[in-house]
Amino acid sequence: MRKFMNRWLGRCACAAATWLSGTGTGAQAAPPTPPTLPALAWRGVSLAGAEFGEKNLPGTYGTHYVYPDVAGAAYFAGKGMNLVRLPFRWERLQRSLRGEFDSAELARIRAFVTPVTAAGTTVLLDPHNYARYHEQLIGSSAVPIAAFADFWSRLAQEFKGNPKVMFGLMNEPHDMLTDTWVTAANAAIQAIRATGAGNTITVPGNAWSGAFSWGDSWYGTPNAVAMQKIVNDDRLLIEVHQYLDTDSSGSGTTCVGPTIGSQRLAGFTLWLRTNKRRALLGEIGGASNSTCDQAVTDALNHLAANADVWAGWVWWAAGPWWGNYFLSIEPGPGGADKPQMKLLAPHLKP
Repeated sequence: MRKFMNRWLGRCACAAATWLSGTGTGAQAAPPTPPTLPALAWRGVSLAGAEFGEKNLPGTYGTHYVYPDVAGAAYFAGKGMNLVRLPFRWERLQRSLRGEFDSAELARIRAFVTPVTAAGTTVLLDPHNYARYHEQLIGSSAVPIAAFADFWSRLAQEFKGNPKVMFGLMNEPHDMLTDTWVTAANAAIQAIRATGAGNTITVPGNAWSGAFSWGDSWYGTPNAVAMQKIVNDDRLLIEVHQYLDTDSSGSGTTCVGPTIGSQRLAGFTLWLRTNKRRALLGEIGGASNSTCDQAVTDALNHLAANADVWAGWVWWAAGPWWGNYFLSIEPGPGGADKPQMKLLAPHLKP
């Protein structure tokens, strides 16, 4: 989530209009039965905490950052979620570029991943670094693309034996050349596959990975152009994020309108279909109020109606240190559900 963590047009109606208008004169023809679409594969939540304290790196565990516990993942699995996104900081796991992983940090990740995946939930590993290492951009002289590929080669070696681990290349690249990011992403993908890992990989775009700005050029080469160069295989998903407030940052409690979700996702959905890609909505969230409830429902309905190109969604966020954060669905005292859990319940069925 871009602002809080720095702590961050509808689907084409042509076919539907034809069905409703009928053809020729006289009695209208009955609308054809819509094709049966595949169900969304993934329904999940980001369990945040290990990426906290970004101004204190590596920081002190338990003071500046914390990993979620296994019981927290079990709560969401019980609600019908089958994916947990685990944000963490690259600098804590790999204290120096191209260096060995920190054994204590790797053990913390394993202590979460092993039991959670054994229980049947998939874990999406998410270096929550915005395409930076100690604030230096990937692709710069300070952080060469080869160093990013090295990081992913090492991480893939650690988890390639677990098919319930997904690899999210990076959280929200921004303020960089889109073409540089695409080159880095392809290098990381190649490094992962070179280890023999067949795990699913999610690949974000530039400009905070916003779905709404996929075709824009204010940040340089549009994602819609540059991301066509991402290597394509059937184990790869494009990852985008989409919030429903005025600037799509997720920092506002007021959603623009009840159909803003599908409106902001529609252009990207068309891009996916045109380019024969599939995607994961890696972050979505909304405050608990009438307009946001409608907007979230509208967005998730859009994904379900386009499940040929959408693989699923991940709510932002939950985790043990959120307190009263308005987007958090971490259960309250005594395990009490947050209001958004009731909203999400109809979308948590396979």
